[in-house]
Amino acid sequence: MQKKITIAIDGYAGCGKSTLAKALAKALNYTFIDSGAMYRAVAFYCLEAQLVSADHRIKVNELIEHLGSIDITFGIEQQVLLNNRDITEVIRLPRVAAIVSSVAAIKEVRNKLVELQRQMSAAGGIVMDGRDIGTVVFPKAELKIFVTASIEVRTQRRLAELMAKGEDIDQVAVQQNLLDRDHQDSTRAESPLRQADDAVVLDTSSLSREEQLDWALSRVALLVTD
Repeated sequence: MQKKITIAIDGYAGCGKSTLAKALAKALNYTFIDSGAMYRAVAFYCLEAQLVSADHRIKVNELIEHLGSIDITFGIEQQVLLNNRDITEVIRLPRVAAIVSSVAAIKEVRNKLVELQRQMSAAGGIVMDGRDIGTVVFPKAELKIFVTASIEVRTQRRLAELMAKGEDIDQVAVQQNLLDRDHQDSTRAESPLRQADDAVVLDTSSLSREEQLDWALSRVALLVTD
């Protein structure tokens, strides 16, 4: 029987890492954990609980006080549940995307979610994607993949995703949101986005989803074959 490994996938917003992670987990019959969705869930909680000021700043001290009231789980169809409420679709809206990097920069939030992520993965055989999975959450993961893509490709992908949901948003705004998130994610003090020293890089700019999956599966095969 092939051994089950831990696969950590990191990368920029809109580069396709979550799509790849889900497909890889399905192909391997592994558990998929969407860490980005967990941070979006906290961001959504902030909006619902009015923990965001008029100038879009997070009320950090109040949020920290609320952390004990935030429970994030995943349904059997990978629905994102916040205190047993299905928020899978609403966490992808622009108003959530606009504050998620600020939420993710808060040390106490990261500590809570990293603890949850490690609990979820205790049984092994997992695929997790995010910003600091290979560097902080699972620094000893057997396979670390750092995913990237050109800003033009990422913008088109995110624009198509939002338009499919009926959102009326222009290309310039989408691209600027991605660039802002890149800057915030890469420069924050707590667990910034960076490529782990032992990660392999996957540029998805010109690859189809099938080609990305094939590439990842070939990497897994090198590690699990006796």
